[in-house]
Amino acid sequence: MSRSLPTRRQVLRSATAVVALPFLESFGFRRYASAAAPTAPPKRLVFLGFGWGVTEESWYPDKSTPGTDYQLPAGLKALERHQSDFSVIQGLRNKFSVEGHAGSTWWLTGANPYAVAGQSFCNTISADQVAANEFGRFTRFSSLQFNHSEGNDQSGHGPGLSLAWDASGKPVGGENGPLAAFHRMFSKDSTPIEQRRQLIAQKRSVLDTVLENARSLRRGLGQNDNEKLTEYFESVRNIETRLSKDEQWMDRPRPEAPFGEPSSTLAGRSEIEVMYDLLIAAFKTDSTRVITYRQPVASLLTSIGNSVAPHDMSHYHSTRGDKLVCSQQRDQTQSKLLAGLIDKLKSTQEADGSRLFDNVALAYGSNIRTGHNLTNCPTIITGGGSGIKLGQNIVVEEDTPLCNAWLTMLQGVGVPAQRHGDSTGVIDELIS
Repeated sequence: MSRSLPTRRQVLRSATAVVALPFLESFGFRRYASAAAPTAPPKRLVFLGFGWGVTEESWYPDKSTPGTDYQLPAGLKALERHQSDFSVIQGLRNKFSVEGHAGSTWWLTGANPYAVAGQSFCNTISADQVAANEFGRFTRFSSLQFNHSEGNDQSGHGPGLSLAWDASGKPVGGENGPLAAFHRMFSKDSTPIEQRRQLIAQKRSVLDTVLENARSLRRGLGQNDNEKLTEYFESVRNIETRLSKDEQWMDRPRPEAPFGEPSSTLAGRSEIEVMYDLLIAAFKTDSTRVITYRQPVASLLTSIGNSVAPHDMSHYHSTRGDKLVCSQQRDQTQSKLLAGLIDKLKSTQEADGSRLFDNVALAYGSNIRTGHNLTNCPTIITGGGSGIKLGQNIVVEEDTPLCNAWLTMLQGVGVPAQRHGDSTGVIDELIS
């Protein structure tokens, strides 16, 4: 019996996700997909951030041995099998970040929190969202924000509960823990499509009414109130954008989950492992091309049997002893987890036969060096997707803007950014 040809609608649908071959094959297009010329995989961007910094004495390579001929310190020893595939960058900082407990709030933005007169807090767009504005039109999710399941500021991250910040300097909400992330990516919506269209239309109608009323209030308002109203309009526009995205993708089913629903009790090390698996799944199904993960530290310590209070651990320099040992164990565990993620990126094959690793640019680090020290932000960059020079111990001029690294990565993955945050240019030593 001959097999019927796919309909035009099915062909168009498959073409939107041609990169995710496993997804196409699950819809029965194995023969047609294999007959077509392989499509070049898209570039992806990942930022993995953790709070409370690192152990200064045993995490950083020796600055006197820049280049490829350097010895990995104990804190990075677990990454040894990948040494030729990542670079450590030393000398970076966010010059406006002066609060020792600010953590990751300004890590990807480089913003001046006091830039607005009369305000003690403000932020600007983060590097991931710059990329999301470019890549997000091709995927179901413009970006995904993975957050730890501790649900509050228990891991030294600072205010905002997100690594991602939009163009108006507002935090972009994410999924707290693996279970929430799993359902966001793979849970099916059983609501009939026509009913979903009606719900979106109703929401748009409400937004239109709200905007009309808000505009009528604008006349006669003072400057401060007008600024607040402008922020309000920006928030409404963001909602409209999300509604348009929901409408665009409502008739395209979510991909099948690559594994079962994770436990709601995962924490620490096991949580990070599953979040890394979800990161791989998100890229493999082309659900998004931009991901941030605000990682746990407090529960990580508990999961490896360490009872030192995490905040005290980060201030080991005052008393050392058990605090220093705890800090070093934290570094070693985080490096093992990162090494495992790189293993999976390398073993995941793309549609054209390349590795997922070859098409990813990944940054791993913290806005804090250790304690309250905010210079020489710990920074590792890996992945072959951005033309970054790998296998290097790169020592840049002291206090080089951290945003220079983000700008270099953005341009490397094809985002036409000319500057970002407080950047002064790209880092030439990073470009291969």
